Amino acid sequence: MAEFNAMDTAAFKGVWVFCEQREGQMQTISYQLLSEGRKLANDLGVELCGVVMGSGLNEDYIKALGGYGADRVYYLDSPLLKDYTTDGYAKALCDLVMDKKPEIVLIGATNLGRDLGPRCAARLHTGLTADCTHLDVDVEKYKNFLRTTSNMDVDNTKFEENTNLKMTRPAFGGHLMATIICPRFRPQMSTVRPGVMQTQPYDEAGAAKVVVEKITPALSAEDIHVEILDIKKSAKKLVDLIGADVVVSVGRGISSDPEKGIALAEELAGVLGGVVGASRAVTDEGWLSADHQVGQTGKTVHPRIYVALGISGAIQHIAGMQDSETIIAVNKNEGAPIFDVATYGLVGDLYKVVPELIKQIRAIKAAQ
Repeated sequence: MAEFNAMDTAAFKGVWVFCEQREGQMQTISYQLLSEGRKLANDLGVELCGVVMGSGLNEDYIKALGGYGADRVYYLDSPLLKDYTTDGYAKALCDLVMDKKPEIVLIGATNLGRDLGPRCAARLHTGLTADCTHLDVDVEKYKNFLRTTSNMDVDNTKFEENTNLKMTRPAFGGHLMATIICPRFRPQMSTVRPGVMQTQPYDEAGAAKVVVEKITPALSAEDIHVEILDIKKSAKKLVDLIGADVVVSVGRGISSDPEKGIALAEELAGVLGGVVGASRAVTDEGWLSADHQVGQTGKTVHPRIYVALGISGAIQHIAGMQDSETIIAVNKNEGAPIFDVATYGLVGDLYKVVPELIKQIRAIKAAQ
């Protein structure tokens, strides 16, 4: 293995994505991160590599990662990697990083990734920025991002010209956004929440030409200090905001009668074939569980239709839904920021507007 010095930044090159699989099935976050990693690799003029760990995985699934942007995939195959363990996965990934020296490593902010990322960063003596919502290496692209998402006077602010990874994430409970860099150490590591980055269209040609390197990691049972006896799955049902075609979200505007407001949202979602989301104010009050939350500190969604009921449009919430194809807002305050991003806006009391919407939608459906 080559000598490893995290401070020798010039020795590191390439963008890596840890591609998470469970029971042999690749997780969607892997495709999202590869799509984002492809942009970073193109800006840097370097190779994009996926890293997959497991045992006896279907190699067609592995080659499919090339269809989402990977030039090369390192497949670490070992019976000891069949099920996730912190010790096993951390050692295998760190050994590979120390040998190949990538400059950027992206990991999904899943339960697995949130465990693996910090352990690897500490072992590699580098930094990690968690729960990122935006990534840039190109300074001009970063400036354009700031122009549309911040109040900063970008044109009169001096920026250092470099290709450090600019990792933007919510801070102070989501009330502001912070961009973090790791200029002195490599690799630059980031975890990204599922649904934040958009998946590029699948490219058959990319899948056909991707290079798959199968590696047997130097891993023994003695390296793993936890024995998995059994895996029991929870049957808890969570709302699928990320995969929904229609999302109907409620905000603080339902505070006069939360139960009725949520019932109306559920009824509207039902006639539209969608699911119910919420702003942070609603989940903080306990009116809906956290898996319904849309925004910087919740889930980022891109549905065909997004309906915002009684949501004022704080920047943290808008960042989580502004890329929806069609946005319909209902709010009593005609100056609410949500109307700035809405495709259609209705100024009025949601308790009066929504029942009429439901009535009209049902009438249209009945006439078809």
